[in-house]
Amino acid sequence: MNLATFIGRRLVQTIPVLIGISLVSFLLITLIPGDPARLVLGSRATEDAVAALRHDWGLDRPMLAQYASYVGNILTGDLGDSMKFRVPVLDLILHYLPRTLFLIGYVLVLTLPATVLMAVVAARNEGRWPDQLIRFVSVLGMTIPVFWLAVLFARFFGVKLGWFPVSGYGEGFVDHLHHLFLPAVSTALWLAPLLTRNLRTALIEQMEADYVAASRAKGLPENYIFRRHILGNSILPTLNLLGVMIAFMIGGSVVVEMVYAVPGLGALMISSVLGRDYFVIQGLTLVYALATVLVTLIIDLLTNIIDPRTAE
Repeated sequence: MNLATFIGRRLVQTIPVLIGISLVSFLLITLIPGDPARLVLGSRATEDAVAALRHDWGLDRPMLAQYASYVGNILTGDLGDSMKFRVPVLDLILHYLPRTLFLIGYVLVLTLPATVLMAVVAARNEGRWPDQLIRFVSVLGMTIPVFWLAVLFARFFGVKLGWFPVSGYGEGFVDHLHHLFLPAVSTALWLAPLLTRNLRTALIEQMEADYVAASRAKGLPENYIFRRHILGNSILPTLNLLGVMIAFMIGGSVVVEMVYAVPGLGALMISSVLGRDYFVIQGLTLVYALATVLVTLIIDLLTNIIDPRTAE
C-alpha cells in the first residue's frame, strides 16, 4: 500500500470519529442541567431577558436544527463568542494554543533523548546494576505525582533559590525556555520513566529474537545489529505510547499550567469552567478531541513509514 492510499484510508476512518466529536461537544451545552441562559444571567434575570438570550444562542430551535447549525458553524470556523472575554472563541483558543504546544514540545525535547539513552543502557546491561538503577529510577518517577513535583520545584528552584520564574510565559524564545523550564522538567520526569520502561522491554524482546541470533551467527558486529535492526524494530510500541501521552498532555496540561500560572489552554479551561463560559468549554473540548485525532494520525503515518507492513 502506498503512502497516499494509507493517508486517504486513515482520513476516511476519522470521519465517524469527527462526527462523534462534534456531537459530544454539541451536547455539552444542550445537556447542561437547568437552563444555560438562566445560569449565565443569574436568578434575578427577567424571563424576557432569558428568552432573548436563548433566542440569540438558538436554544429555542429544535435539537436537530441546533446541531446542524453547530456543525455548519464549525466548518466555517465559528465556535461562538466567549461570554467572559467578549471575543470569538476560535481567536481566544488560537491565542492560548501556542503556549501549550511550546510546553509540550519542550517536554519532548527533554524527554526523548533521555528515554532512548536510559532504555538502551538498561537493555544492554539487563540484570546488572545499570539496569537495576534505571528501573528503580523509572518506578520512582512514575509513582511521584506531577503536581507534587511541580509544587516542589516551584518552591525550591523558583522561590527559595530564585533560579527560575514560577509564573508566566516570558517574551521571546530564550525567555520562553527560561519560564517554562520547571513546568517542562516536572512533566518530563513523569513521562520519561513510562517511555523508558516500554522501550527497554521492547529492546530486550528484540535482542532475544531469532533474526538477531542469525545475524550474530553471520558474524555481523553487535553494534551494527543493534543500530540497524534491534533499535528500529523496538521503537514502534514506544512510538504508539508516545502518541497516546502527547494527546494526554494536550488535555492534561491543566496541572502544571495552574501551578506555574502558564497562560495556556489548561489555564483557559479552568478559567472558563469557573466562569461558566460554556462556549469556550465547548470549543476547547472540540480542540482537545481534534488534537487527539491529529496526533493519532501522525503516529500512524510515522509507524507506516518505519514499518510499511503495519498498513497491510
